[in-house]
Amino acid sequence: MTPTRGRFVTLEGGEGAGKSTQLVRLKARLEAEGHEVVATREPGGSTRAEAIRRFVLAGHALRHGPFAELLLFAAARADHVERLIRPALARGAFVLCDRFIDSTRVYQGRLGTLGDASVAALERVAIGPTRPDLTLVLDVPAKLGAVRAGQRRELTGAALDRFEREGLAFHTSVRDGFLAIAREEPERCAVVDASRGPDVVEREIWAELSGRLLSAAPAL
Repeated sequence: MTPTRGRFVTLEGGEGAGKSTQLVRLKARLEAEGHEVVATREPGGSTRAEAIRRFVLAGHALRHGPFAELLLFAAARADHVERLIRPALARGAFVLCDRFIDSTRVYQGRLGTLGDASVAALERVAIGPTRPDLTLVLDVPAKLGAVRAGQRRELTGAALDRFEREGLAFHTSVRDGFLAIAREEPERCAVVDASRGPDVVEREIWAELSGRLLSAAPAL
């Protein structure tokens, strides 16, 4: 059941879209089908990248300016790709990543002050040819996402991170940014309505993945 080459699947979307929940479910389903699966996240995924994640999400990079923050994300991504993602793909594994290039394109590019050109240049340096085979854009209205994110923090006791501190207008723009990317790259991106229950979302995700990346897979 192992594919002849690895497959790289990313999950994108705003706060409270359910990316982490659906990544766990998708990993379990693929493993049940006999595939090796590596689950990871960004920023993070490798020892060095996780250290950068803690620094950036705590807001420490803000005082150094937006370009410095972008450089840190690029450095984390380069290490992550080199040490974890490429080796897993080389041995034929499915790699599932919670956030990847599209989050940088939206948060630092379209919503930031640096523009698409700077983000694209650093993206080419950081990842080279290692690009997702499928990006699942989990779409949820910003207001609902904020409610879900608040409920999650209550359960985990986690503090607001650098981006969760932003207001509703910001997160609405985040949603619009991801949807715009999906419209521009429909061959790579699939938009999934994540405002529904997790079981319904899981079924749609499996349908998209199996239809695009697996030659034959039974319905969930």
